[in-house]
Amino acid sequence: MKLRAMILATALAGLPMMAAVPAAHAEPPIHTGVFSDTALQGYDPVAYFTDGTPMKGNDAFTADYRGAKFKFSDAANRDAFIDTPEAYAPQYGGYCAWAMADGKHAKGDARYWKIVDGKLYLNYNKSIQKKWDADIPGFIDRADTAWAGIND
Repeated sequence: MKLRAMILATALAGLPMMAAVPAAHAEPPIHTGVFSDTALQGYDPVAYFTDGTPMKGNDAFTADYRGAKFKFSDAANRDAFIDTPEAYAPQYGGYCAWAMADGKHAKGDARYWKIVDGKLYLNYNKSIQKKWDADIPGFIDRADTAWAGIND
């Protein structure tokens, strides 16, 4: 009986700490993955706009923004990003735009993307992007609302 009481007391003592865990481990403002601080899986965010395609960045050209490291294919793209990061950074911190419309965090895949009204949006995969393509304005409206609520 004493052992059971000790186990219960130990478990109950840890409850306040467990309640604090979600706030301490909240999703970062920019999706980087579990074991990395690199955004967009290392793709150059400026290249989507200038080259119209995902292009892998280079470790020699990086910039930090909102707690994440972005990589660029060249110094000109890095400098453009540094000047106006909000113009090039993916919407919803690089999380999937389709999932965000339901208020959920799902990783965005840098290979499944679209620029809409001058903003970069990512999707989880090809099949999700097809669903998102069916009502882009509607999903963006819902995702904007959800993202604003998540960031409050």
